[in-house]
Amino acid sequence: MSLVIDWEAMFVAAEAARKRAHARYSKFFVGAALGCEDGTIIAGCNVENASYGLTVCAERNAIARMVYEGKKLIAVAIVVDSQKPTPPCGMCRQVMAEFAPASMEVRSRNLEGSEERYTLGGLLPHAFTAEFL
Repeated sequence: MSLVIDWEAMFVAAEAARKRAHARYSKFFVGAALGCEDGTIIAGCNVENASYGLTVCAERNAIARMVYEGKKLIAVAIVVDSQKPTPPCGMCRQVMAEFAPASMEVRSRNLEGSEERYTLGGLLPHAFTAEFL
């Protein structure tokens, strides 16, 4: 089991995923890569839909793959083509909270290499989790 996070490899995977995004409406192409406890990197891209509510973010697509592959989440890297790196949306933050502790690191980069770093708890300080059920 490896807990070393290879952020550069994760950003490479996230950028490759971003290039495959289906963002024909917003033109906001996003790629995400998850670092897993065993060292695996799982990537996903956003997939938009003409019925906007059916759009699925890159982070949630990657998490669905992670669940299918039976992995455990330890880090998230996001690549966006925007002036500023963007944090994950609220829906993605809540889904991340289902699978990772508040201390998990989330990083976002734009195509120019500017980077922002967050913790999941900083992004979603009062997550609704299983402890409330």
